[in-house]
Amino acid sequence: MIEKLADTQVPIADLIARRWSQRAIDPDRLLSRENLLALLEAARWAPSCYGNQPWRYLIWDRFRDPSNWQRAFLCLAEGNQIWVKNAPVLLLSIATPSFRHNGQPNRFAQHDTGAASENISLQATALGLVTHQMGGFDADQAMAIFNIPADHTCMAMIAVGHPAPTEFLPEDLRDKELTSRSREPINSFVFEGSWDEKFKGL
Repeated sequence: MIEKLADTQVPIADLIARRWSQRAIDPDRLLSRENLLALLEAARWAPSCYGNQPWRYLIWDRFRDPSNWQRAFLCLAEGNQIWVKNAPVLLLSIATPSFRHNGQPNRFAQHDTGAASENISLQATALGLVTHQMGGFDADQAMAIFNIPADHTCMAMIAVGHPAPTEFLPEDLRDKELTSRSREPINSFVFEGSWDEKFKGL
């Protein structure tokens, strides 16, 4: 697996520093049910408002159900299809609209679904697997094909698999795969005391 450790401003947990969205996936290695269950168990224990667990996941396994995997694959943007074709498993994260306990709208559902998907990504990193979350897909198409309720919100497609060398990618994507990771500094998105007061750290 290609290591691309985050260049952090201060030390953070190793698992977080190692997580990144790799595209090079081994096309010949299936994802074991044990590993898949571990990813879903990680999602299960994500935080959520009222413990509501508003996330839902649709799963397509290329080795177990190639027909439905292909239908899900065709919902992806062409730029993603170039490399996702190698992924043994696709997940679709979906946010439910209402709280279970009172039927009222849950405005935190999408936030909490993102937290569950991050848990999946971190658990995958711990297992030496690849996950790559994507917004580049046709949500309306997925909802129609797979009978997703109209009041639910499709959030992200997630490719899952085993890492592979960059040779499994076209040349232009190989360059992206090897480029160093970067992020905006903390004081570009954190404020303290008031919106017009940037966080100064220590």
